[in-house]
Amino acid sequence: QVQLVESGGGLVQPGGSLRLSCVASDRIFGFDTVGWYRQATGKQRDLVARISSDGSTNYADSVKGRFTISRDNAKNTLYLQMNSLKPEDTAVYYCNAAHFPKEEGDYWGQGTQVTVSS
Repeated sequence: QVQLVESGGGLVQPGGSLRLSCVASDRIFGFDTVGWYRQATGKQRDLVARISSDGSTNYADSVKGRFTISRDNAKNTLYLQMNSLKPEDTAVYYCNAAHFPKEEGDYWGQGTQVTVSS
């Protein structure tokens, strides 16, 4: 099975920055899309950012201009640089790797907690 391991979460003050990492057991470029989702307490899991095999990216409106997704195929690692963090960014962030259609493969990491608070 595909293993995804996130790291880099923690407690940060509003306006601060964090960089999340996701290390995959398989080659990242082998998936149709890889990305980050987040789930706040009591809320659904929503897309934060994703990057497709062709290099195209997609961001949630709430993070555009603040977050940047990138990948290092040689290291099988996905990154999420988060700047200008806000309290509403507080959530568990999950790494995802999937094929389209998702029935052909949809893999998730354990998640890493990001808390933005003074």
